This record gives sequence, structure tokens and C-alpha cells, in this order.
Amino acid sequence: MFQGIWIDKQDGRYTADLRGINPEQLPEGDVTVRVAYSTLNYKDALAITGASPVVRQFPMVPGIDFAGVVETSSHPACKPGDSVVLNGWGVGEKHWGGLAERARVNGDWLVPLQAPFSLKQAMGIGTAGYTAMLCVMALERRGVTPASGPVVVTGAAGGVGSVAVAVLAKLGYEVSAVTGRAEQADYLKGLGAQHIVERASLSAPGKPLAREQWAGAIDVAGGHVLANVCAAMRYRGTVAACGLASGMDFPATVAPFILRGVTLVGVDSVMAPRAERLEAWRRLASDLDLSKLDVVTQEVALADVPALAPEMLAGKVRGRVIVAVRA
Repeated sequence: MFQGIWIDKQDGRYTADLRGINPEQLPEGDVTVRVAYSTLNYKDALAITGASPVVRQFPMVPGIDFAGVVETSSHPACKPGDSVVLNGWGVGEKHWGGLAERARVNGDWLVPLQAPFSLKQAMGIGTAGYTAMLCVMALERRGVTPASGPVVVTGAAGGVGSVAVAVLAKLGYEVSAVTGRAEQADYLKGLGAQHIVERASLSAPGKPLAREQWAGAIDVAGGHVLANVCAAMRYRGTVAACGLASGMDFPATVAPFILRGVTLVGVDSVMAPRAERLEAWRRLASDLDLSKLDVVTQEVALADVPALAPEMLAGKVRGRVIVAVRA
């Protein structure tokens, strides 16, 4: 038996708790990984609380990412003893995920642990940090450089936002950090943010066009926040959108796009091609100051996860949450 978070739904009752799991219950896959660390992400919190229909089938082990060591493998690219990382691919939603001491997955979903990261550091970055890097790469592909002008990051005190602020600052961008928690200003400035923007200033319905402020943006919020960010972009600015913390709707007009040539780019980390994943992890190794990683992370035990999930949904969790599975 091994320990894991177990989500089930029977007779209309939704449950999520830590329990023993029989190895024979592991799903199909050609690689079995002894999980060392996982994380608690916003999507995991939704799955554990049942606040959103993230889980597609029951029972389910949540955890959209993990880092660990290959235990058994029939996949040609993986051999026992390899240190590997998984992000996305529907684990924790359609396929058992990383919040358990063992995971069995398709070997094609795994990438090698990128030097110089340890397994713990890889999960300090996790899917949130990997997504942040994909967003930075999306801005760069559309010509946004530090010389283009200031950039803005919404949800900046969260997992994606914290890493995005740290990476952009190291690359030389002038970063504005949006947060609804004034007490996080010093934390965000420590990551490299030069300006703090009160979330309330972007949360209400706004004008189709606002004063031009930013050349680039990384948005995790959606809703009115995203609409107002788009309205305040400079001519030919680019917005990389990757989340919906403030809502799935997009109450905007076409004005920023047809009058200022603004580009709105969707960034999906779940099904991103392998080449982009490898590039994102390579870039993180060079463009993320590892001294900042300790600042943005906290470590919890597997048993703490069910109680922490609603705290995350309530916006009471800062930065990244590493889960020490310690198989």
C-alpha cells in the first residue's frame, strides 16, 4: 500500500482525503514513478474541494504535476533510476496525478529533470512556473523586449504570477505587479516588481480603451481584469492569457485589437508540445534566479493538502506550495 489523496463521488457525496491505495489500483501506463514531490495548484484546489468540475472520472488522485524517480519502465526513453518531471497532460483530471507516493503514466508525458534543479526545486517551479515561462516565451515570440516598455503581471502574488515577476525582472523588464493583497507589496518588490497595481483598479467594468500603459502582459485572471488590461495596452502590445482566477468571461470590445493592433495570445500548458516544454525548462534554468525560489515557495506534507485547498481558493495562499510526498 502507498499513501495518496483520494477523491471520490458516490451517491452525490464528494470526498477528498488521504488514504492507503493498493498498487494494483494504479491506472494504465508504461512508466511507474516513485513520487518525491508534487504541488498544490489552483486547479488541484478546485478538484479537491469540488468547487469546479475539474475531475472527469472517479475515483481520482489529484495533482497536475510531480517530480520523482522512475521505478519501473517499458518506455524506451525512461529507465529505472531516471529523475523525471511531469506537468499537465490531464493528470489529476482524467488520469491519476502526483499527490500520491506512486504514479503510473505514459512515458511520453515525462521530461528529464533539468540541471541544475533538484526534484524539490523542480516542484518549487512546478506547472505554475513552467506556465509562467511559456507566457514569457509567448511575449518574446511577438517581439516584446525590455526596450518595448513596461509589462504587467496580474495575480502576481500567486504561483504563476510570482515566477513570472521574478523571470521578467531578471530579464530586465520594468514589471508592474497586480495584486488584491496590499500586504504582499514588499514580497513582490523583492521578486523584482517596480510598481504595485491595486487589483480593484482593474476589477470593475472599464472603457473600451484606456490610457496606454503596457507593452506586454501576463494574465492569470480573465474577466474584467483581462478586459481592462487589454484596453490599457500600448500600440501593438501583446497579452499572454493563461488563467481564469477572476472569471471565465471576457467582457471586452474589439477596440484594443483593431485600433491598437493588440494581440491576445492564449497559453496552454497542459497539452503543450514536448519541444516547448523542454525549451521552457531550459529557459527556467537560465532565467530564474534560484535565490528567489525559496522566497516564493512553502513546503507542506501530503496530509496537509485537503485542508489547504480551500485556503488557496480563498486567495489566502502566497506563491508556490510544494507537497513533500516523500515516497
